[in-house]
Amino acid sequence: MTPALFRTKSIDQLLVDGDTSHAGGAELKRTLSSFSLVALGIGAIIGSGLFVRTAAAIAQRAGPSVTIAFIIAGIGCAFAGLCYAEFASMIPIAGSAYTYSYVTMGELVAWIIGWDLVLEYAVGAATVAISWSQYFNKVLEYFGMAIPYQWYHSPFEVMPGTQLHGIMNVPAVAVLFLLSALLIRGTRESALVNNVIVIVKVSIVILVIAIGWGFMNPANHTPYIPAATTYTTPEGVTHPYGGIMGILGAAGVVFFAFIGFDAVSTAAQEAKNPKRDMPIGILGSLVCCTVLYVLFSHVLSGVATVEDFRTAGKEASVTYAITKYMVGYSWLGKFVTVGILAGFSSVILVMLLGQSRVFYTMSRDGLVPKLFSDLHPRFHTPFKSNMLFFLLTAGFAGFIPDDIVGEMTSIGTLFAFILVCAGVWILRVRRPELPRSFRVAGVPVVSTLGILVCGAMIYGLGWTNWLRLGVWLVIGLVLYYTYGRHHSKLNSLTSR
Repeated sequence: MTPALFRTKSIDQLLVDGDTSHAGGAELKRTLSSFSLVALGIGAIIGSGLFVRTAAAIAQRAGPSVTIAFIIAGIGCAFAGLCYAEFASMIPIAGSAYTYSYVTMGELVAWIIGWDLVLEYAVGAATVAISWSQYFNKVLEYFGMAIPYQWYHSPFEVMPGTQLHGIMNVPAVAVLFLLSALLIRGTRESALVNNVIVIVKVSIVILVIAIGWGFMNPANHTPYIPAATTYTTPEGVTHPYGGIMGILGAAGVVFFAFIGFDAVSTAAQEAKNPKRDMPIGILGSLVCCTVLYVLFSHVLSGVATVEDFRTAGKEASVTYAITKYMVGYSWLGKFVTVGILAGFSSVILVMLLGQSRVFYTMSRDGLVPKLFSDLHPRFHTPFKSNMLFFLLTAGFAGFIPDDIVGEMTSIGTLFAFILVCAGVWILRVRRPELPRSFRVAGVPVVSTLGILVCGAMIYGLGWTNWLRLGVWLVIGLVLYYTYGRHHSKLNSLTSR
């Protein structure tokens, strides 16, 4: 390694480069208001994590104490969210944690976090697409139709009680294609679609909480924290269940449900007034969703049993719980199914948006090929990046089970959050004079707590996920040393 790998970008030059008034070519359009950014965050946050991963955390990790797991995850996100808000108000440039790392910890760390964000956004979009396909099949059942098992499951999944293997998750690939095409059409059009979906999605969550509260069975919440033991999934993977480790593991699993508020920061270069709007968008969406999550998970774990979520209620879990236990509300089950389907669509939309904007910025820095920053001549969107990431996400969604990709997304995001928390602290020391329209109180205490809580959730996810993260980062380093460092604009300038 050479010192050049740790040279940082100039914040002053970064802001000049990101200002459209200083650019002579095509730029991303500033079309998003603070309300649109809050809606964008809620659109990404409420989705597969709440409607699918909650049931997985109940079944495999924590039982009814999943609510405690949500609180732990929410606390970790709050610390990281404050750090994101300070960065986004100070550096209103597309690229999220990648850009923040580049100006604080240098190019090598920036590459690592940029590559890590692929786990958050691209693999996250694939995870939600898999959940989308489960609920889509449930909608088809209402009309007397159904997709054959093998065409909406991966080759690694087997139908319970049979030897029938999946082949490819076709609906998941199809929805990724349609939403990638929408993003190519334009951010404003995508945001309008998202705003409508967010209203429907939040209404569903509130309805389930309000109606489901009266159907909770106290026995399902006893004991609230199960005794520490282990649970082995049908695929043969063993997890700690109950006790402190079960709750920490569940926090890592449901952490996927919070992914989204940081995706708001990737759209900084498209916000109308980023220094004011970015903190509102990030923190506003986080606070709204945390309250809803704790209430929703308490109701869901009280209505259905742990065994339900391990067996017949594993897929389309919310609809299953309503149909089986909430007598007289079959209409709600159907409404929830259709609404969740729309809600998942908005999550995928924001994830794909975030990924393309991160690679847009990395491409402009020379770390990945120029095609990732090529803008459409009419729509001014990074259309080539959208198309290539459709292929990547389709590969994950079509051929890998949701449990694996969901936990890969969580551990990748937690790692990104740790670097953002560290970055705020570093920049406070190195550049205390920089103007900050939003300033986190209590640094370095807040930064340190964010690192510790996120680190605890990574620990709770277990060694299999640590290994997957390690392999992923090794692949990224190989790509950096074979391409990125040779084409880096920063290193080219500093070597002259």
